Amino acid sequence: MKRLLRGCLSAVALTLAPLPATAVTGGKVVQDPNGIRRSVVLIESSQGELCSGAVIAPDLILTAAHCVLQRAAYRVVAVDRRFRKRGIRAVAAALHPSFVPGTTPRTQPGIDLAILKLAEPLGPEFTPLNPARSPGLGEGDLVDLAGFGLAAEAKRGSARVLRATRLVSLGTLQAANRVVVVADQRRLAETTGAGACRGDSGGPIVRGGPDGYQLLGIVSWSSGALHSSTPTACGGLTAVTPVSEHEDWISARAQDLQRLNGEQTIGWSAPRVRSNAYDWSMR
Repeated sequence: MKRLLRGCLSAVALTLAPLPATAVTGGKVVQDPNGIRRSVVLIESSQGELCSGAVIAPDLILTAAHCVLQRAAYRVVAVDRRFRKRGIRAVAAALHPSFVPGTTPRTQPGIDLAILKLAEPLGPEFTPLNPARSPGLGEGDLVDLAGFGLAAEAKRGSARVLRATRLVSLGTLQAANRVVVVADQRRLAETTGAGACRGDSGGPIVRGGPDGYQLLGIVSWSSGALHSSTPTACGGLTAVTPVSEHEDWISARAQDLQRLNGEQTIGWSAPRVRSNAYDWSMR
């Protein structure tokens, strides 16, 4: 089994060009109001870009750094128990200090993580995931992906709907940075199956259920399958930034963001960790 997983991982990683992940291919629409719906949001920019994000505090969203890099206005869209959508403005973002803009996913040497601060809390219908209790993500582990991306690359109108799917970890991939790669547990990225698509970047990889989800990672990029009949960035490999390796940065920067008020701008006073030049805030 391990030899098969490693062989598939190497073949796909070497032959396909990964792109930022943008919807859950092969997933099912989330219909349980008490499930993962409580912990995932859609992120929209004023330039039309879509990503997903994981709720880690009532007013904080953990996502991918490349999702909040544009000089644009951002808002998150949350879905309540009746699956009605509500938008909340983002007022600040902290990107991992090692993240380097202007690179491709494969050549990104830094960590593709960022935290968004919201103008107001999401409310009691939402349940934050705890990054400080994130277990490691091992080869062969079964996990769930949730996101608001496309159901398939050709279905351009299918985004903005929360979907989830079950995937298996194929292990780590060391390119310019280190990610964990997950894929459809039957197809193993050899042919098109379940996985991230356009709009799923920043979405959570979790384990567990409504009684308690464990946040394992954040989606960074995706690729098509090795034997895909058409060029695509969906349904093959899904690359994940493991949360357990970056708990200290997430915790420290989250505390900085929660001290932020309307009179401060990023480079706020006495940050606990090094900032990124592309951090931003809005008055």
